[in-house]
Amino acid sequence: MKIYRALLSVVGLLFCFASLATENLRIDVLRIGVLYWSMDIPGQVAMREGLEAEAARLNDEAKHNGQPALELIPRVAGNGPAGIERQIAQMHELIALRPKVILVQPTDNAALAQPLRAANAAGIPVVAYDQYISGGKLAAYVTSDNRQAGYLGGEYLAAQFPPGKTLRLILVDYPSVSSTVERLDGFLDALRERQRPYQILRRYQAVEPVAGRAAAASILREFPQPGSVDAIFTVNDGGGLAIVDALARAGREEILVASVDGDPRSVENIRSARLTAIDAAQFCGPLGAQAMRHAATLARGGKVAQQTLLPVFPVTRETLSAYPGWQGPIPPSFRKSWPAAQPVWNNQPRHTP
Repeated sequence: MKIYRALLSVVGLLFCFASLATENLRIDVLRIGVLYWSMDIPGQVAMREGLEAEAARLNDEAKHNGQPALELIPRVAGNGPAGIERQIAQMHELIALRPKVILVQPTDNAALAQPLRAANAAGIPVVAYDQYISGGKLAAYVTSDNRQAGYLGGEYLAAQFPPGKTLRLILVDYPSVSSTVERLDGFLDALRERQRPYQILRRYQAVEPVAGRAAAASILREFPQPGSVDAIFTVNDGGGLAIVDALARAGREEILVASVDGDPRSVENIRSARLTAIDAAQFCGPLGAQAMRHAATLARGGKVAQQTLLPVFPVTRETLSAYPGWQGPIPPSFRKSWPAAQPVWNNQPRHTP
């Protein structure tokens, strides 16, 4: 009987040690699922670089402080309808893996509503960055101030033409994601608030180079006469740069273009006075880094702001020297040199609790 009790004690101790070991393994690593949209759109690549650089920095900090490391589980959806369907499946795959947090750049506002609700039901916090998800509950949302991006383009273009002139506009938009919808809304709001009359000649959809080239071919075919279009607003450089390239090759340098993103090629177009008049530049690296910080805080049981909006920078010929590029840092505030309802550009992020 004594031997039997001794064996039970040994088994009990081994069970305790095994449980402790399992628990230690469980907390050594905090897994975070990351769903990227596209690796073909340069701004999104820059966001990923900022996100993963911040994860590496946080892991160095965690190692120094004896905290669990962060392990990213990355997936890339890709462009177009196939990318949307792929991301839906990828999100369900991550939910089955039960990470601490899912960090997602949505390919479509509505398409991820059902998997977001599935993550809610599983108790997995979801952080969206760059785009929103309509349906379900997000633990946090991090993006650029997209309405500000469009607004900056509208107020700057309004100042480039004589008072009272009706602008003949072409809009290149994309209604499937929240960021591009907000950019277009901000652009048109600025024209109205600056009391600049406008006529929309045509609308096209493009956020990546293939669709941008198709839109450019249609513009040149439908508006072949120089002077028939005053300005074009493109909701991002992913599609907008292809349009600028095609118009420049066709000699349509009379058209002014306002775009969003801050792609280095757009910045160079502004520097060389090649169609692009203003590009409202995102701070892509800091945006990805902020999303990563929120995800890490949630993975460790902390609380974060419900919404964080990072400022965008109006890159024009007047401000080129102050723009540091996608990876930042965010520069100091400054006074705009063109007429504006808000004469000072504010460099501070905006947080909603």
